[in-house]
Amino acid sequence: MAEKPIRLERDGAVATLILNRPDKLNAMTLAMWDLLPALLEDVASDVGIKALVLRGAGESAFSSGADIGEFARIYETPSLGEDLAQTVDQALSRLQGLAKPTVAMIRGVCVGGGCALALACDLRFAAVGSRFGITPAKLGLAYSLADTRRLVHVVGPSVAKDLLFSGRLLDGEEALRVGLIDRLVPPEALAEETLDFLGTVCSRSQYSVRAAKAIVRAILDGATDETPTTSRLLTGSFTNEDFQEGYRAFLEKRPPSFSWT
Repeated sequence: MAEKPIRLERDGAVATLILNRPDKLNAMTLAMWDLLPALLEDVASDVGIKALVLRGAGESAFSSGADIGEFARIYETPSLGEDLAQTVDQALSRLQGLAKPTVAMIRGVCVGGGCALALACDLRFAAVGSRFGITPAKLGLAYSLADTRRLVHVVGPSVAKDLLFSGRLLDGEEALRVGLIDRLVPPEALAEETLDFLGTVCSRSQYSVRAAKAIVRAILDGATDETPTTSRLLTGSFTNEDFQEGYRAFLEKRPPSFSWT
């Protein structure tokens, strides 16, 4: 039986989505973009999963972007290109919109659509030696509004223009300096660093974690005053079971045991 091009694994409270085409540098096919929303829905609906890691199989690439072998077919007509763009946008929007925290764990090449996937995650942890690029200018393509917005939110407009205008590659040190990634660690420590961080996240109140993610999203989407959603998150925290447990544990000088899911 052929290996699935994307597979979902679970270890305790942390799920891992693996881009599974290491012989092709985990290049993304149309079929892979089609599969992503359903796999993300599995993560969303499983109450035992508290966080998600996205990574590429093997040591050489997170993802090299679109599979060039499909270009002749999927860009044969403008309408086919538009269909692909819509499929990709739906997958990335679902990843960005996942209520649970997400971390892209990056080794090797992270270019084009691979970088778009990483930017749709909450955080990006990378191994020393990784390389990054956003390369539509090398192909005569435009970067979508949604992808550009995510890039601008992460690195700011000037760095976004630098990367989009030039299509140049960045090493890990520069990617960290401009804010494209959040941590840069030795390759042998990447998995441990990522899972240690998520272990901490999973030990915290999931009400607090998901509320924080939702409120940051609201700010990035332009909210400057309380919205009905952010107000409900705040007032709801006063009565949820995690706050009751949290303040009792604080008074009793013991670690809390949170239960909200």
